[in-house]
Amino acid sequence: MLVPVDRAKQPWWRSAVFYQVYPRSFADFDGDGVGDLGGVREKLGYLELLGIDALWVCPVMTSPMADGGYDVADPRDIDPLFGGLAAMDELIAEAHLRHIKITMDLVPNHTSNEHPWFLAALEAGPDSPERARYLFRDGRGPGGDAPPNNWPSIFGGPAWTRITEPDGTPGQWYLHIFAPEQPDLNWENPEVAADFEKTLRFWLDRGVDGFRLDVAHGMAKPAGLPDMAVAKSSMLSNDDDDPRFNNPAVHEIHRRIRKVLDDYPDAVSIGEVWVNDNTRFGEYLRPDELHLAFNFRLAKTDFDADHVRAAIDNSLAAVAPVAAAPTWTLSNHDIAREVTRYGGGAVGEARARAMLLVELALPGTVFIYNGAELGLPNVDDLPDEVLQDPAWERSGHTERGRDGCRVPIPWEGTTPPFGFTTGTPWLPMPADWAGRTVEAQLEELGSTLSLYRMAIELRGLRPEFSGDRIEWYGSPPGCLAFRREGGLVCVLNASNIPTQLPPGDVLLASAALDGGQLPPNTAAWLV
Repeated sequence: MLVPVDRAKQPWWRSAVFYQVYPRSFADFDGDGVGDLGGVREKLGYLELLGIDALWVCPVMTSPMADGGYDVADPRDIDPLFGGLAAMDELIAEAHLRHIKITMDLVPNHTSNEHPWFLAALEAGPDSPERARYLFRDGRGPGGDAPPNNWPSIFGGPAWTRITEPDGTPGQWYLHIFAPEQPDLNWENPEVAADFEKTLRFWLDRGVDGFRLDVAHGMAKPAGLPDMAVAKSSMLSNDDDDPRFNNPAVHEIHRRIRKVLDDYPDAVSIGEVWVNDNTRFGEYLRPDELHLAFNFRLAKTDFDADHVRAAIDNSLAAVAPVAAAPTWTLSNHDIAREVTRYGGGAVGEARARAMLLVELALPGTVFIYNGAELGLPNVDDLPDEVLQDPAWERSGHTERGRDGCRVPIPWEGTTPPFGFTTGTPWLPMPADWAGRTVEAQLEELGSTLSLYRMAIELRGLRPEFSGDRIEWYGSPPGCLAFRREGGLVCVLNASNIPTQLPPGDVLLASAALDGGQLPPNTAAWLV
């Protein structure tokens, strides 16, 4: 008889499987075409069947939705679009009944330009306490007509917008690393830290089990806001020389946040940290800062055995000095889905299935993006007129943005919207997704959804998935193999020819095996 892996001696989050819900695209309960919290609650049975431990719910707070909810107008309320505060309370209660944790996305770096604080700042004028909560500065050049520095916005264009003062004259500029609708907060202002602590306690007291902190390396700004040596916008990347991010003072902010979470012993903080240097990355995971931090190396790695091995080694090395748990993810709401990144079509899906087994075989915490379990590809042919990512407009229609990985989930039926909504989905769904619905895949033993279910179940059940370290084996060119301390062996064939499996009994494979041979684009677990 198998003895389940004993996780009682470690925090629940150190080996949890998180499922990232992008609420707009998950399930629509009220039929308006946009997913909501009622839809998430309605699908909790499915999530329980999938076997996940926790949900990461992308932003659902009150917002004008200039950037998909990451522009927050009230951090202590739920937007009516998603069902209001009652819907969140109901989701937390029912998820807990099913032994599923709930973590929320919080946005500490900026607010919406419709937040009461920012509206007050516009009215109050220069040098006011209201403006001191944000980063208002006088412009450079004659009449202050030039931005205060050369920083670009992540979404394109300058990171500064000039306002009109209450008396009607051209006025100061405010900093927004992201869209103009997302003014950056001034974390040197004590009111900012106190208000964020109030937000943390508000949700923790309502039963939330923790938070994913958006742009967790971005809240602190360098003294004097100096120019960038090379001004470039681009989406977030591991650029350690970018003065907009990863400034030393950010660590004191995280220590303050951790003190709050320590009053709630089972709560977890998960940081979005785009930092390349392993030493500096590990600093965010010291015992008095974040519990977990996203390491995106695996998600940014192509399907190549040597590159995958290097990404794994690097991720493990980044957390080892601070004894933190590594995190693994293959996709999220900001990057192209793995099926597409790995080549698309049948080959891309086979490789994505193989990488799932690699990911779940590793020690640490795993994050699955909604729809990955269905083998969904990116939808890169969305009509221009439906695109909603701010990057599309800010780039002058040269960057299509992230909408392609945010198309709603197909649940059932043979035609769009596949049970996602009774209305018109906020992004159109491909007609050829009929075979990818949850309904179709639940009935098929060889489906990607069935593979996810089996893999997650085995990971939580088998004692071979124990220990914090891995040992690499020698393997043929284009392949990799490693062993967990508990005895699990994971092998990946990323070459274009079959390879011989090592000794052992096959526990699970991402594709059918052929007489002891591991086919190309396939992974297997052995014990």
